[in-house]
Order: sequence, then C-alpha cells, then structure tokens
Amino acid sequence: MLAPTIGQSCPLVVRRDGHESLETWVASHRPWLHQTLLQDGAVLFKGFAVTSADAFGRAAGVLSGRLLEYVYRSTPRTSISAHVYTATEYRADASIPFHNENSYQHDWPMRLAFCCIEAPLSGGQTLLARTAAVTHRIDIDVRRTFASRGVKYVRNYQHGVDLSWQTTFQTDSKSEVEAFCARESITCEWLGGDRLRTSQVSQGMATHPVTDQELWFNQAHLFHVSSLGPEHQAMLAEMFAEGDLPRHAYYGDGGRIDESTLDHIRAAYDAERIAFSWEAGDLLLVDNMLVAHARAPFTGPRRVLVAMGDPYSECVHATGRA
Repeated sequence: MLAPTIGQSCPLVVRRDGHESLETWVASHRPWLHQTLLQDGAVLFKGFAVTSADAFGRAAGVLSGRLLEYVYRSTPRTSISAHVYTATEYRADASIPFHNENSYQHDWPMRLAFCCIEAPLSGGQTLLARTAAVTHRIDIDVRRTFASRGVKYVRNYQHGVDLSWQTTFQTDSKSEVEAFCARESITCEWLGGDRLRTSQVSQGMATHPVTDQELWFNQAHLFHVSSLGPEHQAMLAEMFAEGDLPRHAYYGDGGRIDESTLDHIRAAYDAERIAFSWEAGDLLLVDNMLVAHARAPFTGPRRVLVAMGDPYSECVHATGRA
C-alpha cells in the first residue's frame, strides 16, 4: 500500500510503500490526487525512483495531461526529450526569484512536474510559495492597480545579450516569429542588425478556473530591471537606453512601476517561502496557479528536469469559450 504522509502541507509528501510504479499509483488515485493538488497546491512523490528523462516523461504525461512545448521562452533551458527540459540554467551561486510559470503570457500550463535526477551537494532547493497567501500579503491598492492596468513586458533581442530571438521563439524564421506574435497579441518590431523588440500586455491578476480564487499572477517583479540588483542595474543603464534594455516591465498602459512597489511584492513572496531538499528520484507536481516556485543557490552538480502540462488560456476563458 502507498501511504501519503503529511509534513509541511505544501508540498504534501507521498512515499511509496511497495513496488508499484508511479504511473500505476496515479491511475488508481487520480480523484484523490486532483483534490489534494487543489487543496495543497503541490505533491512530492518520494521513493518511486524516477531516475531518467524517459521515466520522467512518462510519469509527467500521466500526471499532467497533455504536455507542452516551451516556446516564447524567458529563461535558458535544454530540451532533453519530447516535452522534457532542464530546469532554468542559471549560475549556481545565484537565486532564481519566485514566479508562476509563463505568467507573463496569456497562456500557461496549469500543472508543472519537476524531477530530480541528481541532487546538489548543498542548497539548490526548489522553493515554494502559496499564491493565495502571497496575494493576501500584497497591499489591496497594489492588487487593484495591477488588476486594472495589467503588465506590459518589453524585450529587446540582440546578439550576446540575454536570450536570442531564435532561442526564445525556437525558430530561425522571422516570418514564423511574426506569425506567433500575431497569434499571441505580441507586438514585434524588427530593428537594424537582426535585432528584435517585442512587447505584450498581460494580466496582473488571474482567476483559477477550478477554485475561482483571484490570484496575483504576473512576472513584473522578475522582468523589471530592478530584479537584477543595483550593481547589474547600473551596468545596464550605462549600456542601454531604457527602451533598449534586454527586458523590462511597465504597467499595461506604459506607466512606470515604482521600485518600492516591486520590493513590496518580492517581500510578499519571501514571507511565504517554503523549502524542501531534493533527493535523486523525487518528483514534484505543482498547480502552477496555486503555488509559485523559485530556486536557491547550490554547490556541486544539480540536475532537475521539468515538464509542463494541462494548458490554459486566460483569453479563451475570459470570452466564455472555455
């Protein structure tokens, strides 16, 4: 028998007690898993020995429904196999801020699956924060402002700085980029020297389609240049005019977001921080709207894979067609 054991309520931990595969377990516990994920936001499976990309891909497909391609990327990743990617490849001595995956877009995965193939020597925790609790900590006037004005994300793609447009859009074709942008309501402008500028206005808040909670759901605090820290921000200010920054965030109407507001938002995430340490073979399933995630610095090798599933469109939902 496989028994769920509760430590921290997020993530709830399920430990294998026998030889049943994760896929078999999910098949017989799907209603329980669905309700638990809505209640706790994240479930950590331990002891199922998911130790390869292929095994993880199969498990993620069972856990997350239809898996998604990672297009219009915001972070560097490597494709391992069909719909399986490395977690964000960012230097080991730095943190990755809290965020809900793809919340800078109109479309996002409802479920994320992470798998630890190799645990780091120290650190490297995937940090979690309940989005509802974060939302409650953010000042009501800030929430109302973001809900009404939205967030405008501006990105400039140029050789050797941040991601290239070829990597972001997973194509070398300018016409394919233009077609994607047209479908996703992204404004794109080709500049000299193969440079590209895009901008998109997306939601500041979003409603969970099942729980009906209105949640803080954007990446303004991550895209805004202030997220890089004072030293890096000053360096970029010397290199680029504001409109040419590799990435930046504004209110949806183009107004500037005060840095003190962004610090307040970051503090709300940090106040709800939950940490757990990876062990090889662990698999974490997250409701991407109910729980935000981040990454702590680490030492030694760290190999964590991710798959995204159960696609959701805010635009389709808003028109009543979903």
